[in-house]
Amino acid sequence: MRRKIINYFIFSLTTTCALLAVSVLVYTLGYLLWYGGKSINWAFLTRLPKPVGESGGGIANAILGSGAIIMIATLIGVPIGFLGAVYLVEYGNTKFNFMVRYATDLLNGVPSIVIGIFAYTVIVLQTKHFSAWAGGCALGIMMIPTALRGTEEFLLLVPRELREAAYALGAPQWKVIVTVVIPVAMRGILTGIMLSVARIAGETAPLLFTSFGNRFWSRGLNEPTASLSVMIYTYAVSPYDDWHRQAWAAGLILLLGVLLTNIVVRVFLRPRAH
Repeated sequence: MRRKIINYFIFSLTTTCALLAVSVLVYTLGYLLWYGGKSINWAFLTRLPKPVGESGGGIANAILGSGAIIMIATLIGVPIGFLGAVYLVEYGNTKFNFMVRYATDLLNGVPSIVIGIFAYTVIVLQTKHFSAWAGGCALGIMMIPTALRGTEEFLLLVPRELREAAYALGAPQWKVIVTVVIPVAMRGILTGIMLSVARIAGETAPLLFTSFGNRFWSRGLNEPTASLSVMIYTYAVSPYDDWHRQAWAAGLILLLGVLLTNIVVRVFLRPRAH
């Protein structure tokens, strides 16, 4: 009887915690749908912001700017994190691996605003202007720890027997990694990469120091560039009710973008019947 009571209690507790975890997302999405959904239309998605004080306008430049900055960050952070994890699992030694993991965990705990200040000092001050490149570099640095540790965990889950079987057939180590280890762990690796992308998608502080923002179309990646997160912050703290409405709508667009990307990746990675 006592064991049944404990089992029922633990089951109820874990079920409650699982429902609470899901309810946070449902509540957040519902809140954004309620306040921002009614403001989303084609004009809002395809037009530039109106001048300060005028009602209306859109976030087209911020959507494209966020896409460009996240793409730059992905091209910087993912290869470094992925290849670093491959080295740790397949080539590294115990002492060096400990140092890399420890440094990665420390980097993962660095506040985003500190990384923004670092990118501002190293890139913006040297080039004398804000740019999408600077913003992408700052977010790329933030992606490295998540991409590295996530990739490492999934590579470690690949059974050692698969590697030994490939070695027994005479395959060199690099070929075993490329043709056996990585394909087996690919679904998990891509899931980890999507988590790192989702982590940086809503970052604001680093972009305030790097890409800064722009109320017009940027002519290139070497100029100040609008982003959804900075636009949401700017509009949310403004004294204009119309900007508050647009901030809710932009927040919903940002969240839906992250959700849609995750759904597409999971559909692409789902097991297929042969």
